[in-house]
Amino acid sequence: MKGHLADTEGRTLGLVNHVLWIGGPPRSGKTAIARQLARRHGMRLYSADTQTWAHRDRALEAGIESAQRWESLAPSERWKHPPDELLAMSLHIERGPMVIEDLRALPVSPLIVAEGSTLPASAITSGTADRSRVVWLLPTPEFQGAQIAELETLEGRAALYWLLREMAESDARDHEVLTFAVDGSKGVVETVDVVEKLFREALETGPLAETLGERRELLREMNEAVVNQVRSYYARPWSEGDPDLVQQLFACECGRRDCFVDLHVTVAEATAAPVLAAGHRW
Repeated sequence: MKGHLADTEGRTLGLVNHVLWIGGPPRSGKTAIARQLARRHGMRLYSADTQTWAHRDRALEAGIESAQRWESLAPSERWKHPPDELLAMSLHIERGPMVIEDLRALPVSPLIVAEGSTLPASAITSGTADRSRVVWLLPTPEFQGAQIAELETLEGRAALYWLLREMAESDARDHEVLTFAVDGSKGVVETVDVVEKLFREALETGPLAETLGERRELLREMNEAVVNQVRSYYARPWSEGDPDLVQQLFACECGRRDCFVDLHVTVAEATAAPVLAAGHRW
């Protein structure tokens, strides 16, 4: 992989074979699993959530009515609508092709691990995704209920998440996606071990980051995506607050293969210097 972080040659309009896909509904553990898998093996992380506002801007530019409606509503009013209306305004369907466009635009080396609720299961049947490189994390109803119980006070968000779970299950069945049931019996590390085995052939084939510098570059990119997500949110005309003061979870950028430390720091701190755990060096 050395020297190829920015190499985009070899990309085709058909199969996107340099991507490992982890889909499923919200609150199923996709982000935690993908982050650790990327750090274990030196892969680029694509998290669809970090592209939310960029995707919304593309939808607005395209004149999509549900995107315009969302922006026109006061934040306090958005979650007071029925689940089907919330689904439309979430742009869940429209964002699927945008995700694929994003992935095609990224360098083909190293491997990408992509995660998000908006990853389309249809990527398999359309010939975009290699079936052996796709898994959907599907929480059991009991686990899903426990995960979103805290959201019940946020009006319609919990109802939307239940609907997205049903859709993820249906899409996985319709497109014959390999699934893994998430019931809470396995922690993050154990689940990463399972997903790692599912992707063993792809991980053995690579390409993966080889040097400390390349790994640091990928970690910095991972953190910058989170920074951009926060700044993009606070750039909305209806948003209030200072993005620099927002604390988020950032990965330690030391690049060591045995480092999986995450730190809660402000966006300003993550922007000003490499994020490093105590005792870790750049």
